Amino acid sequence: MKSVAKLAIAGVMSAGICCPSFAAPLNTMNEVRAAIQACWTPPVDAGNASVTLSFSFKRDGTLIGPPRPTAIKVDGDAKAKKSFVDAATTALQNCLPLSFSPTLAQGMAGNVFTLQFTSPKN
Repeated sequence: MKSVAKLAIAGVMSAGICCPSFAAPLNTMNEVRAAIQACWTPPVDAGNASVTLSFSFKRDGTLIGPPRPTAIKVDGDAKAKKSFVDAATTALQNCLPLSFSPTLAQGMAGNVFTLQFTSPKN
């Protein structure tokens, strides 16, 4: 059975363009979380929204298939929900491929991960 790792991404970058270049391979899941966090910019006026995405990495730092939203908490209509989910999905996609150390790549390939993307609280 594939393990599930939860990474919470609570902060957001202020102004900036996605995504920084990662010179060294990522060695830990905390580093992976931080790398993806650096790419996350929630939609303007998102309120206290969150979406959890479920996905799996290949060893080369790309995804195995598209990420799937597994929990969505967004006030507003379907358009607001779609906008928030799309922003989270785009942030993840824009960070790829990630560069994993050989040890991390060996242990994570094919495992299912969940990341929660949240907007700043007003």
